[in-house]
Amino acid sequence: MKRIFLLITLSSSIISFSQTDEQVIREIYTQSLTNGKSYDWLNHLSNQIGGRLSGSLNAEKAVAYTKAELEKLGLDKVWLQPVMVPKWVRGAKEFAYIETAPSGFGTKKTTNVNICALGGSIATPAMGLKANIVEVKNFDELEVLGKEHIEGKIVFYNRPMQPDVISTFEAYGGCVNQRYMGAVEAAKYGAVGVIVRSMNLRLDDLPHTGSMTYGNLPVNKRIPSAAISTNDAELLSSMLKLDKSLKFYFKQNCKQLDDVLSHNVIGEITGSEFPNEYIIVGGHLDSWDLGDGSHDDGAGVVQSMDVLRLLMESGIKPKRSIRVVLFMNEENGLRGGNKYTEVAKQKGENHIFALESDAGGFTPRGFSFDCNDASFNQILSWKPLFKPYFIHYFERGGSGADVGPLKSNTNVLAGLRPDSQRYFDHHHAANDTFEHVNKRELELGAATMTALVYLYDKYGVNPISNDDQIKD
Repeated sequence: MKRIFLLITLSSSIISFSQTDEQVIREIYTQSLTNGKSYDWLNHLSNQIGGRLSGSLNAEKAVAYTKAELEKLGLDKVWLQPVMVPKWVRGAKEFAYIETAPSGFGTKKTTNVNICALGGSIATPAMGLKANIVEVKNFDELEVLGKEHIEGKIVFYNRPMQPDVISTFEAYGGCVNQRYMGAVEAAKYGAVGVIVRSMNLRLDDLPHTGSMTYGNLPVNKRIPSAAISTNDAELLSSMLKLDKSLKFYFKQNCKQLDDVLSHNVIGEITGSEFPNEYIIVGGHLDSWDLGDGSHDDGAGVVQSMDVLRLLMESGIKPKRSIRVVLFMNEENGLRGGNKYTEVAKQKGENHIFALESDAGGFTPRGFSFDCNDASFNQILSWKPLFKPYFIHYFERGGSGADVGPLKSNTNVLAGLRPDSQRYFDHHHAANDTFEHVNKRELELGAATMTALVYLYDKYGVNPISNDDQIKD
C-alpha cells in the first residue's frame, strides 16, 4: 500500500512539474473561485470581531484568530512578532451643530451635522467647543488670513477630492494633507479647533476618520480636530456664504493612552531550494473603528493569507520561503511595518520581493511595482499570462506603506491595484462593512496575488540593471 501511495505521489509531482505557467495560473484561479477561504475569513474578522483599532481588544482578538487560522493550514512556521503600538480611544459618540444668530426677536437656530474625531486628536473641553468658523481651501489661504482673522476661531478645511482625477488615490493624495497637518497649521494662527471635509468623492452623510498629527506642538497648543461629512461640509459652506458670523459647536471625548503591546502575525512556507530568500505578502490587521474594516484592510489580510493556502492547494512547492505578514498599526503609526523591517535587518534576512494588498477588495486590475528597470522589464514579460483574467495594469509606482521600509537597491516591492472608483465611498467610514465586499472580486484578488508570487518564486528577476550597479 505504501508503495502504491508513493507511486501516486510521484506521478502527481511529475504532472505538476510538466504543467505550463498558463496551466498553473489557471489552477490557482480555479482554486480561489471554487474553494477560496478569503471570504469566510473576512466574514469572521468583520462580523465576529469588528473594527480593529490599534491597541484595542478587537485588534488582539484578530491577532489570535488569524494566528489560529494560519496554524490550521499546516504551514512550516507560524509566529507572533511583538510590537508596541499607540492606543487612542474615541470615547462617546461625537456631537456637532451649526448655530445661526436670531433674526429680530427670534431664538437662535441650530442645525445638527455629522462629524467624527480624527485619529490622534485630543478631546474638546468637557462642555464642548463653540466658536465662529472660517472656511479655507488650503494652507496658503490660511496664511493670507493670518492670526488677525483666525485667532479664537475654528478653521474649516473644505478642499474636496478632485472628481476629474481618474486615479482616486491620486485625488486622495491631493487633499489629505489638510486632514493630517490641518491642526498644526491652524494652531500657528491661534485657532481653537479644526473641522475637515471628509476624504470622500461622493456626497453623503458619513464622516470619514483618519490619522492626524500635532507634530512638535506643545500639549497646551494642541486643538481638537474632527471630520465632517461631505453633505454637511456643503451645507456649512453654503451657510457661511450667507452668514459669516454663525458659530459651530462640537464635542468629542477621545483620548490618547499609553502604548500597549500587540503583534504582527507571520506564517511561512520554507523554500525548498533557497530558504534564505524571502518573498512576503501582506496587509494590515488593524483598522479604524467606525466600520468593521472589511475593505481597509480586512480584504488585504485574508487575500494574503489565502495566497499561501492557494499555493499549497495548487500543488506548488516554492523554491523560496514565502511569508504572509499581517501588520499591526498601519493606520495610525506604521509600527508593525517598521518593526518587521527592523527585525529582518537585524537577522540579515534577504527579502527579494514584497507584495501588499491595501487598496480594498474590489476587482483586481493589476499591480504597481517599485523596482529597477531590469526587474520591471522581466516582470512585464509575465503580463500576457494575466491577460485572460483582465489584469492589465503593470506600472511603475508605489507598493504599500507596510512593505515600503523593506526597500533596497536590489529587491522588488509591489502593490495590488484593484478598481478604486468606489474605494473612498467606504474608506475610514461607518460603511466599510462586510456586505460591501463582493465575494468573487475578493477571490479574484487573492488569485491574482498568488499568480504573481508563483512567477516571482519560479523565475526571480534581474537584481540590478547596469544603471543601478552599486559603485565602490
